[in-house]
Amino acid sequence: MHDDRELVEARLRRVLDERIRPAVHPESVPLRVAVWHAPGEPVPVARGLAAEHAPIEVGARWGAPWGTSWFRVTGTVPDRWAGRTVEALLDLGFDENLPGFQCEGLVYRPDGTPVKGLNPRNQWVRVGAPVRGGEEVCLHVEAASNPVILEHHPFLFRPTPLGDKDTAGSEPRYTLTRMDLAVFDETVWQLVLDLEVLGELMAELPVDSARRWEILRAVERSLDAVDLHDVNGTAARARDLLTGVLAAPAVASAHRISAVGHAHIDSAWLWPLRETVRKVARTAANMTALVEDEPDFVFAMSQAQQWAWVKEHRPEVWARVKEAVAEGRFVPTGGMWVESDTNMPGSEAMARQFVHGKRFFLDEFGIENEEVWLPDTFGFAAGLPQIIRAAGARWLLTQKISWSQTNAFPHHTFRWEGIDGTRIFTHFPPVDTYNCSMRGSEIAHAARNFRDKGRARHSLAPTGWGDGGGGTTREMVAKAARLRDLEGSATVVWETPRAFFEQAEADYPDPPVWVGELYLELHRATLTSQAATKRGNRRSEHLLREAELWSATAAVRTGFPYPYEELDRIWKTVLLHQFHDILPGSSIAWVHREARAAYARVAAELDGIVDTAQRALAGEGTRELVFNAAPHSRGGIPAGGAGAPDRPGATELSPRAAGGYVLGDGALRVEVDSRGLVVSAYDVEADRETIAPGGAANLLQLHPDLPNRWDAWDVDRFYRNTVTDLTDADAVTPGEDGASVRIVRSFGASRVTQVLSLPPGERRLVVDTEVDWHETEKFLKLAFPLDVHAERYASETQFGHVFRPTHTNTSWEAARFEACNHRFVHLEEPGWGVAVVNDSTYGHDVTRTVRTGGDRGTTTTVRVSLLRAPRFPDPETDQGVHRFRHALIPGAGIADAVREGWRINLPERRVTGACDVPPLVAVDDDAVVVTAVKLADDGSGDVGVRFHEAHGGRARATLTAGFRVADATVADLLERPLDGREPPVRDGDRLTVRLRPFELVTLRLRRG
Repeated sequence: MHDDRELVEARLRRVLDERIRPAVHPESVPLRVAVWHAPGEPVPVARGLAAEHAPIEVGARWGAPWGTSWFRVTGTVPDRWAGRTVEALLDLGFDENLPGFQCEGLVYRPDGTPVKGLNPRNQWVRVGAPVRGGEEVCLHVEAASNPVILEHHPFLFRPTPLGDKDTAGSEPRYTLTRMDLAVFDETVWQLVLDLEVLGELMAELPVDSARRWEILRAVERSLDAVDLHDVNGTAARARDLLTGVLAAPAVASAHRISAVGHAHIDSAWLWPLRETVRKVARTAANMTALVEDEPDFVFAMSQAQQWAWVKEHRPEVWARVKEAVAEGRFVPTGGMWVESDTNMPGSEAMARQFVHGKRFFLDEFGIENEEVWLPDTFGFAAGLPQIIRAAGARWLLTQKISWSQTNAFPHHTFRWEGIDGTRIFTHFPPVDTYNCSMRGSEIAHAARNFRDKGRARHSLAPTGWGDGGGGTTREMVAKAARLRDLEGSATVVWETPRAFFEQAEADYPDPPVWVGELYLELHRATLTSQAATKRGNRRSEHLLREAELWSATAAVRTGFPYPYEELDRIWKTVLLHQFHDILPGSSIAWVHREARAAYARVAAELDGIVDTAQRALAGEGTRELVFNAAPHSRGGIPAGGAGAPDRPGATELSPRAAGGYVLGDGALRVEVDSRGLVVSAYDVEADRETIAPGGAANLLQLHPDLPNRWDAWDVDRFYRNTVTDLTDADAVTPGEDGASVRIVRSFGASRVTQVLSLPPGERRLVVDTEVDWHETEKFLKLAFPLDVHAERYASETQFGHVFRPTHTNTSWEAARFEACNHRFVHLEEPGWGVAVVNDSTYGHDVTRTVRTGGDRGTTTTVRVSLLRAPRFPDPETDQGVHRFRHALIPGAGIADAVREGWRINLPERRVTGACDVPPLVAVDDDAVVVTAVKLADDGSGDVGVRFHEAHGGRARATLTAGFRVADATVADLLERPLDGREPPVRDGDRLTVRLRPFELVTLRLRRG
C-alpha cells in the first residue's frame, strides 16, 4: 500500500503539470505587440498611452534595469470562440519563483482606465465571459523592468551593481515570453483546484489515516476519468468523482483560520520609493478587481503612506479603492504611517507613526483602526504597548518573531506587557508567513504549530503575494472556498483583522503574558548598517522637536505663524524613512542615497524654521542668548527657554608622566595614554575609578563580519571569535583648543580622527569620532571596559528604559548579543553608576568578565557599534566619512543618564537678541521629561504637551504654563479627550500631575 500511495501522488503531480493545467487555456491566438521605451523615470499614464510604439516580437529582449516600457497589445477574438470565456495571457518574461522581485506590469484600457496588475502568478486579463466573437482587443501595459536583486531560494546574497540606476547599466533584463488571446476553460481550472487542494491535504495527513486513503482513492478514480488526449471533454466527469471527498465536513474541533487578503509591500527595499508607488497601484488595481469578482473575499492594506501614494499618483485606482472601502471589502489596517522599525524610532517619532497613520484613515474613510499590523518588523521595543494604547488601539499582529534562530517563542496568542505595565492582546500567526498562498502544507502547519491548543483554536493567515507580487490570486480564493469546511483540514473563512481580533480575544480572555521587549533573534546588524541613514533619522527627530517647541513658543508669545503644513509634511518624510528596510539599513544603494538627500533637505528646512522662530522670540538686540531645547535646565538656562550663557571654568590639559595627556576640570580627571586610549577616568567627588583595572576605554575594535546569510541584516555570534584592537596611533596631540586630545589612527584603507574633551564642571568625557571608512565586511566597535559590578543594565527606549541582563545564564540571554539603545546605556552599583550616551548610534553589546590576579572584581564592558561594511544589497555600504559623538558619564545615576542623553542630542543654539525667553511649559521634577510642546494639529491654537516619567518610579510634578490656561484635558496621541481620565489638578496656570513609572501623558491646554 505504501508503494501504491507514492505512485498515485507521483501520477497526480505529473498529470496536473503536463496535461490538466495546460488545458485551462486549450486554444490561443497571438496578439500583435508594439512597445515604447520611456526615457528616464516613469511618465504619466496619458503620455505612455499616446507615445509612438514600435513593433516587437515575442522572444525579444526588453527592459533596461529600472526602466519602463509601454506595451500595446491588439487582436481580434476569433468568431469560433463565441459563447466562451476568453482571456489575454501576458507573460513579460516572469519567473514564477520570484513573485514581487522582478518585472511587473499594470494593464490599462485605451481610455486610461486601470484593469489589473500583471505578476508572475497573475498573468491573465479577462476579455469576455462569454464573448460574442469578433471583438477587437486593445490593452496597454505599463511594464517596469525592475532587476532581480535577490536571486532564487535559497537566497543568494551576491554583491550587485543593479541596486542603483546610476550603476545598473542598460542591458535588457527580460525576454517577452507570451502575448496571446486564449480560451479559459473554467471546468478544467476548477478541476485543477480540486486536485491541488486534495493532493496537498492528503500529503499532510497521517500515512495510516482513513481520510488520507479515502482522498487517495478518490483522486485515483478522478485521474482515471481524465482522457489525457481530451482533458477539456472529460474534466466535468473527473470533478464529479471528487464531490464526495470535498463535501465531507471538518470536525467540530478543527483549528479555525481567519484568512485576510493581504499583500505585504515593503515601502522600499530592493527597489526605490518611486517604484513602491507603482507596486501599490498595481496591487490595489488587482485587489479591487478581485473584490468585484469574489463576494466572500476581504482584502486588508496597511501603511497610510501607501494609501496616500495611490490617492496622489493614481487617482483612477483611488476611485475604485474608495468604492471597495465603502463596501467594507477593502480594509485599511494597522493605523501607522508605515510599517516602521520599532526599535530605533524615538519616543515622539513612534507616537507620530500612529498619529499620522490613524488620522489619514479617519479623515479619508472615518475608520478607526484598533489593530496594529506589523508582520515584518525586526523585533519590538518594550515601550511600544503603551504607545499603541495611547493611540486608541488594542491589538497587535506580527509574524517576524517566528524567524528567531535560537529560541522558539512560546505563544501565538498572548498579552504583551510593556515597561509601564500596559498590556496589548497580541497574535503571531502560526502559519509562519505573511505571504500565505492557501497551500495545504501552510494550512496544516498553522494547525500543528499553534501553541495555544486546548485554550484557543483560532489564528490568522495573511494571504497573498507581497512586494509587488500582485496580492491574493483567484486560485487562493478558490482554495479557501474548498477549505471552508473540509474534513482533515483546518477551516478557513475570509475575515477582516478586526473581526479576527474581536473573536480571538473573546474566545481567549485570559491568555499568558509576556513582559518586556519582543526581541528578534536575527537581523541584529540592522541596528548598525547604513550609519548615515541612522544619523539622519536621529538628527531629524531632534530638529522636529526644536522646530515645534520654538514655533509654538513664538506663536503664543509673538503671534508667529505656526508652520502647520511644513511640519506635517516633514514629519511624514521622516516617518516614511523609518520604514523597516530603510532605517535598518537593509535596502539597495538607491534607497539610501535618496535617504541621505532627504535628510539633508529636512535638516535645512527645520534649521530655517528654528532660526526664524528663535529670532522672533529673541527680538532685536545685541545680547548673546543661549536657547536650550533639552527637557532639563543647563548652565542656568531653563528647559525650553533661552537666556544669557554662563561662564564655565576651564579644563586643564597637562602631559602624562608615562606618555599621553591628562584632562582635568575639577570634577573628573581623565588620563589618555600614548596610544590615545583612556586608561583612567577618575570621579573626584566619589573618589572612584571608572575604567576597569588593566583596561583601556576609547578602544576601537575591528572584527571580520561575514554572516551566514542576510548580509546587511545579520551579524552572527561567531564574529566575536576574531578581533583586532586598534591601538596603534599615527598621532596623539593636543587639540586645536589646547584643552582636548586629538588622536589619529590608520588601519586597512581607513582613517580615524578622534577628539577627547572634558566640558568644564560637567563630569563627562566627550568622544568625537570621525571615520573615513573604506573597509569591506568588517565590524567596528568602540569599547569602554568599566569597573562596575552589575547583573543588568538600562537601555533607553521609547518613553523610558528597559533592563537587560549582563550575563548569559539562559539561551534567551545568550541570543541577545547585540541590542538596541536610544540615547544612553546605564550601569550601576548601589550609589554609583556609569552612563554611555550617544548622538546617533543604536547597536551595542554589554558583557561581563571576571578579572584574575590580585583584583578579582568584575569588568563590565560596554561596546558601541559604529560601522559595518556588508556588500548586499548595497555593495558600497557606509563607504566614506562618518561622524559620531559619545560621552562617558562617571558617577551617573539614571537621572544623569536621561539628562545627558538629551543634552548630547540637543546642543545649545546661540542667537543675538534683546531678552530672555521663559519656557512655554515648565516642569518642576526632572523625572518628568517633556518630549513635545506644540500647537494642536487641528489649528485651534491649543497647546499640546506630551511628557512621561523617565526614571522608572512614581512622580508628582507641577507643570507651569507660560500663558493663561482656560482648560486642561488629558488626551490621546491624536489630541482627542480621553474618556474616564480625570484632568490634572489646576491652580490657575499651574497643573499638578501624578505619574506611574514610565507613564506617558498628553495634555491639551486651551488658552484663555
